[in-house]
Amino acid sequence: MKRNYSKWCSVALIAAIYALAGVAGWLLFEWLVANSLIPNSLIALFCADVLATIVVWVFGLLYENVSVYDPYWSVFPPVAFLLWAFYTGVWSLPVILLLVASWYWGWRLTRNWAITFQGIAHEDWRYTKYRDRHPLVFHTINLFGLNMMPTLVVFAAILPGLKLFETIVPANILTYFGCIVCLASATIQLIADKQSHDFRAAHPGQVCNVGLWKHGRHPNYFGEIQFWWGIWIMYASLNGIDMFIGGAIAMTALP
Repeated sequence: MKRNYSKWCSVALIAAIYALAGVAGWLLFEWLVANSLIPNSLIALFCADVLATIVVWVFGLLYENVSVYDPYWSVFPPVAFLLWAFYTGVWSLPVILLLVASWYWGWRLTRNWAITFQGIAHEDWRYTKYRDRHPLVFHTINLFGLNMMPTLVVFAAILPGLKLFETIVPANILTYFGCIVCLASATIQLIADKQSHDFRAAHPGQVCNVGLWKHGRHPNYFGEIQFWWGIWIMYASLNGIDMFIGGAIAMTALP
């Protein structure tokens, strides 16, 4: 059902959808843990993440708009880290650094979404292209490719951060360096956002070629990739190199 609500009514609607998805995910997590149905709380969190994604996907179907999922990328990691801090009761220095970095990054990316968001009736042209070119299998592409796949990649990327809650080793210089990498990455993206918005306002229809965009065609992608490596550096500084490097590698390969 296509509804042409105002922009801010649409934002409120998205917020309500995400609140519902979050509650559904958290209730599933609590149920799985309370009944010992999942031996590992991280697996239970993953199941909650999948359920929340499905809830968002269902509303995307109802409003015929895959873009309902767009804020999920920036909302889930900082919220998950904060809830995990309350759930585990761990507020160590590495965790505090993680929370600062992830909430700054999440604020930047969600802010950019809010600025560019045109309303619940507007769907990103890339999703519309899939809808038009592959009508018979679009809903499969939508669920598994456009919704679930990013959720899986992001969950893999936040695992090093979640494992920081289990680390008893104190922060060291590399831990601080990883946090600085995260903060610098989000700042690069913030600057790139402003330069792009200002250029497009002054030169509609043209490709931005000023500032960071003059020196690289994808400063936002660069910042995004760098952010997730920063999270991994924080983890690796206390735990060494292991399989949890996979999330950062997946983020690097994704663009």
